[in-house]
Amino acid sequence: MLLTLAGCTSAPATHPAPQREQAPPPPPALTITPVHGAKKVPPDTGIGIRVTDGKVTGLTVADAKGRQVSGTLGADGTWRPRWPLRPSTQYTVRAQATGADGRQTVTKRAAFTTLKPRHVLETGMSPLDGERVGVGMPIQLLLSKPVREQEDRAAVERSLAVHMSRPVEGAWSWVSDREVQFRPRTYWPSGERVTVVAHLAGLRIGQDLWGAKDRTVTFTVGPEHITTIRNKAHRAIVRKNGEVVKTIPVSLGKPGYESYSGTMIAQEKAENFLMDSATVGIPGEYFHHTKWNVRMTYSGMFFHAAPWSVGDQGHRNVSHGCVNAGMDHARWFYNFTQRGDIIKVVGTSRRLQFGNGPTPWAKSWEEWLAGSALRTSTDA
Repeated sequence: MLLTLAGCTSAPATHPAPQREQAPPPPPALTITPVHGAKKVPPDTGIGIRVTDGKVTGLTVADAKGRQVSGTLGADGTWRPRWPLRPSTQYTVRAQATGADGRQTVTKRAAFTTLKPRHVLETGMSPLDGERVGVGMPIQLLLSKPVREQEDRAAVERSLAVHMSRPVEGAWSWVSDREVQFRPRTYWPSGERVTVVAHLAGLRIGQDLWGAKDRTVTFTVGPEHITTIRNKAHRAIVRKNGEVVKTIPVSLGKPGYESYSGTMIAQEKAENFLMDSATVGIPGEYFHHTKWNVRMTYSGMFFHAAPWSVGDQGHRNVSHGCVNAGMDHARWFYNFTQRGDIIKVVGTSRRLQFGNGPTPWAKSWEEWLAGSALRTSTDA
């Protein structure tokens, strides 16, 4: 018997082809503009961060004192500061990029200097830093050069930040091409603490005008003082936080020199003042050194002491437009009054004109909003 043995047979042994080592990905390439050493860079220039074969993983911008500048890197690779860079200042950019493999990194540094403007916009601000004011006080930003174009006005408004301890609705409104004011919709609440920051350094206005420096003011709001002066009654009724604290006999403007009716504020105070009619175009009509003066309009309406008209106060109007009071009453009112306190005059034939000093309450809220460039700017 023949036995046939069957067994497994294996194929010839094979070996995998050797694999070629993959070349490592290229390191990231990083460029920064403005380039290192650049000078006369416009402060509103964005900083370009360009990366190939990787992505940005670190970025700081700081001035020569090491103060970092806050900003945002856009999808287009342009970094823009929250507020414009300062003129005549050196900045250093430090950027880091990481390659596609997540391991290779490259860093780069570039320092540049912003331009020194030939034409600068200087500013002033009210209230004063640290001042306590009344509930009607507006914030005034005064400009050394006119700002007329709507887009430039909108840029100025965007540069202004108002920080409140108790946030209330408010808005900026242009009084003239050299002044913009902020007021709350209704009066400030007593005890409010307000910090205003004008981020104007490096702000471009028009083609060749630049903001010179930032400005910061902090003020507080004192008790609510509202004085109502009634023409027919010849009385000033003074309230503090809603309670009547004093009633003062007064004399207002006589016929032909009527006092203004409207809601005013105490604009400034002066213990001594020279009342000269020549300054309002009627020389020789009066010339008095007066005491305890509280200004209500730029045109010269004051609450002040008038000892010569005490017999008329509370009965007749004999002044040239000011609110006359007795010496003791005027001194009390002067000491009581804060800049920004509300003073209302009612019942006369002459209306207060907006712009006769800081007169934000001469406009309705809707009229006030209409004066904001941001309300009409297409890019607001």
